[in-house]
Amino acid sequence: MKNELFLTPEDDLQQALDFAPKNAFVHLAAGIYRQKLVVRTRGLTIIGQGAENTQIVFDDYAQKLDEQGREYITFRSYTLAVCADGVKMHKLSIVNDARFPEKKGQEVALTVYGDDFRMEDCRLCSTQDTLFLGPLPPDLIERYNGFLPDELRQDRLLRQSFRHCLIEGTVDFIFGCGDALFEDCEIRSLKDARDIGYIAAPAHSLSQTRGFLFRNCRLSCEEAVTPGSIYLARPWRDYGLVRFENCRLDKHIAPAGFDKWNDTHRDKTARFYESPAPEGRVDWINRASEEPAP
Repeated sequence: MKNELFLTPEDDLQQALDFAPKNAFVHLAAGIYRQKLVVRTRGLTIIGQGAENTQIVFDDYAQKLDEQGREYITFRSYTLAVCADGVKMHKLSIVNDARFPEKKGQEVALTVYGDDFRMEDCRLCSTQDTLFLGPLPPDLIERYNGFLPDELRQDRLLRQSFRHCLIEGTVDFIFGCGDALFEDCEIRSLKDARDIGYIAAPAHSLSQTRGFLFRNCRLSCEEAVTPGSIYLARPWRDYGLVRFENCRLDKHIAPAGFDKWNDTHRDKTARFYESPAPEGRVDWINRASEEPAP
């Protein structure tokens, strides 16, 4: 069929994505695709042969230098960036295997700047900053003018959803300003040399009323992770908004649950919610909007 493409790891996947027609189905054979990719075609559905079998892998990191001697920074370190609306992904893995973030800085696997993005039965794996959900906070859109391409500086509301996915990382590994739903996912904390971790780092503006919603998710960890060393979330910007609803937590989650972000006063403005909330949680949670979830 004209709107179906069938690709293997030997193919130039970026070229195929660039020339694919809108709303095409892109089928990826089993194997490792070691390519750095950007999706710019609206409505693509990208389908692998299972998260264990079809893997898109790269190894950029924040402190890597480009050909002009400039650091990549977090927002150019992605393995795959989605910059088109209506993109769907099924049955594949996206991995950043740079490793050692305490030496190399952030290592993004997936960046999403598209609206109505949907991912199901997939795996995202990296260390620090695995999954970025656009847009950027307004101050960073301004700061990186002329440095980041416009497609990575979109200033609009973006919606994303993840179902039956495995997302792995160490520090702030789900972060950004998107309106994102995580439903029936496994959120897995990996061992970090710093022996402390944070799952979500929301940076939503005050005008946003949806934020990140984790619903019916399992929060698990590697065996080597120290019990009580992982926080559910900390606010990357003042009004970060996150909800955890009916999630199953392993013993790696810190009794306080949430962190205010270093020496800031974001505990005064962050909109964090957990239900049910165990005894011992910080006293500034459960200040989230009651607007409908994404």
